[in-house]
Amino acid sequence: MSMIVTGIGTASPQISVTQTATYETTQELCCESDEHRRVMQLIYQGAGVQQRGTVLLDTPVEQVNDDTAFFKARRDLDDFGPTTGERMQKYEEHALILALKSCEDALSQADQDVAEITHLVTVSCSGFSAPGFDIGLIQELGLSPETSRTHLGFMGCHGSFNALRVAKAYVDADPKAVVLVCSVELCSLHHHYGWSTEKVIANALFADGSAAVVCRNAPSGQIPAHSKYEVIRSGSHVLPKTLGAMSWRIRDHGFEMTLSQKVPALIEQNLKAWMVDFLAKDGLTIQDISGWAIHPGGPRILDACVTALSISTDDVMPSREVLARYGNMSSATVLFLLKHMKQQPLVGPVVALGFGPGLTIEAMLLNSES
Repeated sequence: MSMIVTGIGTASPQISVTQTATYETTQELCCESDEHRRVMQLIYQGAGVQQRGTVLLDTPVEQVNDDTAFFKARRDLDDFGPTTGERMQKYEEHALILALKSCEDALSQADQDVAEITHLVTVSCSGFSAPGFDIGLIQELGLSPETSRTHLGFMGCHGSFNALRVAKAYVDADPKAVVLVCSVELCSLHHHYGWSTEKVIANALFADGSAAVVCRNAPSGQIPAHSKYEVIRSGSHVLPKTLGAMSWRIRDHGFEMTLSQKVPALIEQNLKAWMVDFLAKDGLTIQDISGWAIHPGGPRILDACVTALSISTDDVMPSREVLARYGNMSSATVLFLLKHMKQQPLVGPVVALGFGPGLTIEAMLLNSES
């Protein structure tokens, strides 16, 4: 038996904003000089994002003024915007709404009876509350009150890799297990005020979104026609002496992202050797992989993967397309990407890759039959 993904659902906020409009409406929150504005504009233009969703808008951005905006104009250089408490209040208001939409989509794609769901695995690194959106999903979807719940928090962009690993453990342990996995990320809540190149890069990339998958058992090597993927195996590797390369910390005015400019070089230097070993355990080589679902942490990270693995720029085009359309939605992004890739004629082994604090490489080997 092996775990198959029978449905992938996604959900985006009702309102999306273009990258140009985002720059124009937020530059005064970060910039303290004309030079800052010039650099910020270049960062936003080079981020690979064309538009992205945010739960903070219920009308087009052009109609928002300082009285209605969540992120209000800076009073002075010591103003760093809403408190973490105020941002978490928004998280409680919106996380369940978005998560519910993605789960309903996944359940519909899988033609799954909710009465059969035995486990719920939730993922988020952009907010906390208890009772959380996992309880809300049980109530709103009509899952059994005895559904087993597991929440993975604060793991960063590779959180859904860990969630699928947990789901596979449940399915491997119980042939009758049916697992619903849901990631919801509201990264726009953590927009940073003030000038910091690293934080402006984060502001230019991150967005809101939710994705869900339904997982269950199937005879090994036999993927039902309606299924999306068979999950073969996962792997994780923490690069030594890289603790400062990427971080995600709770501060007084939101969660603060640190992304060293050395990250692409670290990926380029270390990814191939580990990936060769990872694939060799299944008798595969890099050349055997028919599809690469690489988390689009940013254009330079995708470029580093292309160089490290000696793959084609076409291999990361789906990643660039998801980044351009939705932005970086942290842990939800790879599930958006896997759904997007199923629109292509894709047969054979697929590798999903993500990177997170540690610096950690997460990988998952899947089989696809379109």
